[in-house]
Amino acid sequence: MPRFTPQQILSKLEDSPVVPLFFHADASHAQKLLDACYTGGLRAFEFTNRGASAPATFAQLSKHVEANLPDLALGIGTIYRPEEAEQFLELGADFIIQPIITPAVGEVCQEHKVAWMPGALTPNEVYLAESLGATVVKIFPGDAVGPGYIKALRGPMPKVKLMVTGGVQPNEANLREWFAAGVNFVGIGSQLIKKADELGIEGFAQHIAELVQIVKVIRK
Repeated sequence: MPRFTPQQILSKLEDSPVVPLFFHADASHAQKLLDACYTGGLRAFEFTNRGASAPATFAQLSKHVEANLPDLALGIGTIYRPEEAEQFLELGADFIIQPIITPAVGEVCQEHKVAWMPGALTPNEVYLAESLGATVVKIFPGDAVGPGYIKALRGPMPKVKLMVTGGVQPNEANLREWFAAGVNFVGIGSQLIKKADELGIEGFAQHIAELVQIVKVIRK
């Protein structure tokens, strides 16, 4: 049984709608970033499947989360094939994120009753993802279209849960643009994670906490 239902994942995202996404082969380094994001107030984290060591690293992170961060949802991103989804679900993934739509991956998620977040860009793709049972539709790459595109998309598709990834900046001005345009959640990768190198782990945790407060104010 999964640790969280899709509805529980949505609730976590509603409470902290910024999702960091990150890959690093060193599990101890990845764990420090994970802990800092948790300390800062985030409750969902995407580890991306981008290296040969990703399964082993993810397995270590999953054990750490289960033992020490029980209310954190740890998801796996950059999934293309159903067998990859099965592998990471066995390792403890709480949700599956894709850069594309693979219906067979959606079927795996439905079978295991876990949240599925496929990537889409065009209105046809967004509609397809939702019709196949997506918990959240990831608009990717966000920097290719901008907030204006989200605003236009919201006209005919007002109720789809949307998370934009790609090009989101971890600052108030940019976050305000995206949320004002109509996104529900944002995923931020290198633009956020590089702050850990600039600020150190404690400074990074504080930066996360500040972002959480900024988003709360923006969404009031």
